[in-house]
Amino acid sequence: MTFFISLTGLNASQTELSVLSNNIANVGTSGFKKSGIQFGDIVSRSPGQAPNSANGVGVSVMGVTQQFSQGGYQTSSNALDLSIEGQGFFLVRGEDSSSTLVLSRNGAFSVDADRWVVDNEGRRLQVLPTTADGAVTAVGASSLQALRLPTASGEARETTAVRFVANLPATATAPTAAFDRNDRDSYNNATSTTVYDADGNASTLTLYYRRIAGGEPNKLWEVRAFQGDNEVTPTTPPDPQVLTFDPDGVLTDPTTPTAFSGGFTLSHADTESTNQPFAMNFTEQDGYSPGRLESVAVDRNGLIQASFSNGETLALGKLALGNVANPQGLRQLGNVSWTVSASSGALMVGEANMDGFGGVASGSLERSNVDLTDELVGLISAQRNFQANARAIDTASTLLQTIIQLKS
Repeated sequence: MTFFISLTGLNASQTELSVLSNNIANVGTSGFKKSGIQFGDIVSRSPGQAPNSANGVGVSVMGVTQQFSQGGYQTSSNALDLSIEGQGFFLVRGEDSSSTLVLSRNGAFSVDADRWVVDNEGRRLQVLPTTADGAVTAVGASSLQALRLPTASGEARETTAVRFVANLPATATAPTAAFDRNDRDSYNNATSTTVYDADGNASTLTLYYRRIAGGEPNKLWEVRAFQGDNEVTPTTPPDPQVLTFDPDGVLTDPTTPTAFSGGFTLSHADTESTNQPFAMNFTEQDGYSPGRLESVAVDRNGLIQASFSNGETLALGKLALGNVANPQGLRQLGNVSWTVSASSGALMVGEANMDGFGGVASGSLERSNVDLTDELVGLISAQRNFQANARAIDTASTLLQTIIQLKS
């Protein structure tokens, strides 16, 4: 019987050595969760045996479970290197939208040739759909969709509002020549900006400012606008537009944006007429052309946004996180990933920093939670246990040999 008891100890120690060796081997694996082993004794007892005379007959491995404690973090320059600070798992799945959802703590994501955001096995990162400004439109596992970066260009926007803030010199004299944009003596000052049509095509909007005599004590300035080579005019009188300033140089008319035939409104709010030289203090317009994708960013709440060269920012989705009631019941797939099993409980899908899910850190990866010192100490202990059980078998063999010799 001693041989079999010690044999169970050898097998248990060998299993423990394997678990510890696996932990040590994965000390550098991003998101790896170390495993622990539980043992239980084996007791031999018959129905007629006294309760206090049961004999132990060895040890058995009761289970090998992973420990989902938080690992450390290492920074990265890749915005798609993600880590979860707290509870939860990234959700990924294969190319087929009906394939099994996989839970992962390895946040090293990249972009494949078709612009899908994938892990190192080619599984696509899952997100919740959002509006363009980032509001989640659907929740739950059924609403998940794979994250795909947009094409190289964003959408164009037509210019609908233009604003100029300038100082028009109060001491300027009124030109005597009739206005001619090609005659510099027929106007006092000019400025320009770029505007866009509905397809994102750019054109130059040029304003010509011409002082008008009379109107004292007010100061009057005429404004003529050209979009490219074509003059655009106010849709309501007067035409051309006239700016009226009071004796202190404050704009009194028009005080609201004026609609022009170019399809946009023109505002001179905060423009002044003082004794200072002509200056264009501020120019803005709300249109833009298609832009090139410049960067992708993920905030702490998991909102994924793409930024374009034209200044447009577009929300691509919100990172979906998953969790189960019993993470230790998850079925391991390798590569720091798991699937739901009967003992883990149902999958719960949510958003970062909500309903118990952790936050998301971009530009960092979670390190293994293996403490190398603890594992090496455990390795020494398991090795001694193995040696002790081997010595027990050796001792039992010596005793048996002695008995055999006595009989002979």
